[in-house]
Amino acid sequence: MAHLNPGSVVLSENIEMYLVRVAQLRLDGNPVPISQLAQELAITSVSAHEMCRKLMEKGLVDYEPYKGVTLTAEGNALAQRVLRSRRLWTTFFTNALDFPAQVADEIACRFEHVTTDELAGRLANYLASETDSSLPTGEPAPAEQPPCLTELSPGQWGTVVAVDTDSVATAFLRQQGVLPGTPVVLLATASSGTLLVEVHGQPLALAPVLGQAIKVTKEP
Repeated sequence: MAHLNPGSVVLSENIEMYLVRVAQLRLDGNPVPISQLAQELAITSVSAHEMCRKLMEKGLVDYEPYKGVTLTAEGNALAQRVLRSRRLWTTFFTNALDFPAQVADEIACRFEHVTTDELAGRLANYLASETDSSLPTGEPAPAEQPPCLTELSPGQWGTVVAVDTDSVATAFLRQQGVLPGTPVVLLATASSGTLLVEVHGQPLALAPVLGQAIKVTKEP
């Protein structure tokens, strides 16, 4: 089954996988080299080059042969929609059907490409209702979600309380020392949306999608 983008263009599973992989690899805000993209997708560099040209023609990526590929706003929105579907299915298979996390993620990778916006919305509502119904009578509803790193003002400190993203991005952030309990300060936000933060005394550039995935408590 195909997804429809905002312009009603049918997207194949192959195209969605390219967009998702670029989103996952572009964690530091820099263009993704074609050689790296080809390696991750287990294809030749020639095939990756040709697909990136096609995606550029569709307005889904910006591609410079000797620099690499980045997602356009539309391409990123589509990639995040697929990744959201994956997270919803992973949560469902883990919590409702008691699959191990790794197995749940593998199955979710198959379901994400056949998930319409309506189905994703119903699944999200189901998971939310299951969470609410599990609360004992008289217990308060879950607390409001903490703000994202992107909501900090330049120069403002925050403490990481959660990271809500896929396993690849989580592993990247862990390598950079971005873990729950870690103090971070937002130094600046580029016009492209890339965040420059300070972690453990070192500057770190983060793609906008990662800034939205990092939940913090704001420090005065």
